Amino acid sequence: MDWDKLRIFHAVADAGSLTHAGETLNLSQSAVSRQMRGLEESLNTTLFHRHARGLILTEQGELLFDATRAMIKRLDAATARIKDSEEEVFGELRVTTTIGFGSLWLAPRLARLYEKYPDLKIDLMLEERVLDLPMREADVAIRMKEPSQADLIRKRLMTVRMRLYATQLYLDQRGTPTRMEDLSHHRLICQNVRSTQVGAAASMVNALMGYELDSLLTVNNYFGVLQATLNNLGIGVLPEYVANDFPQLVPLLEEADSGDIPVFLAYPEELRHSKRIGAFRDFVQDEIITYRKQVKNQQFD
Repeated sequence: MDWDKLRIFHAVADAGSLTHAGETLNLSQSAVSRQMRGLEESLNTTLFHRHARGLILTEQGELLFDATRAMIKRLDAATARIKDSEEEVFGELRVTTTIGFGSLWLAPRLARLYEKYPDLKIDLMLEERVLDLPMREADVAIRMKEPSQADLIRKRLMTVRMRLYATQLYLDQRGTPTRMEDLSHHRLICQNVRSTQVGAAASMVNALMGYELDSLLTVNNYFGVLQATLNNLGIGVLPEYVANDFPQLVPLLEEADSGDIPVFLAYPEELRHSKRIGAFRDFVQDEIITYRKQVKNQQFD
């Protein structure tokens, strides 16, 4: 098939309009229309249903659009690799991770990455949904579970645990629980078990719910849980890495923790030699080493 026609088809399918596609491609509407007619004739099929409000893909059109979308993603990946300088780190890097890890651990440390690579442009995408790295929805991911997608390079970074925390002011006012049964006299602050989250964390919360809690506040992300806990609303279920950056949090009831949750860094095989990926990977590993040293020092204080 004629690549130029496929390129124009992709723009039309994406825009849903010959006019808008023409504006994007700097072509007249009639030129775009001729190319689409030629493509349909070469395939001996109809790719679009035409109506007053625009264009709708036929079943055959959807199949072709899926193929051109994959081709565009692959071309974007190749372009990213070509643009990577051999000696400098610059350009856009799309990083995805969970809301909790991204907002509470990663974002506060990014200043040190920018100090070293000021020309780097990071697009930080924080969401619980697992983005498709091979399809270039993101360049690199940090996840609380080993990625299952094929063609990914993955590295286990560390393990974290969910723990119970409260401020000293809250404990002075409401008392410090010394056994699990004491939780029934406190307000628990946690992520809603119906929210997308790591299975170990959801299991921990479900177990805590069995203690006939005095009061409950659920939030759909750990940043909200942290803010409520810091403001003395109750006992929060939080990842243990927050304790290092918020020393006012007091850990409670070691027996309530979630067990080890692995943290993985992953990126597509085709970006193996990307200077941006390498710089980000090294930065994260260095920050984890520093974090571990800080935790160890705190344990001996």
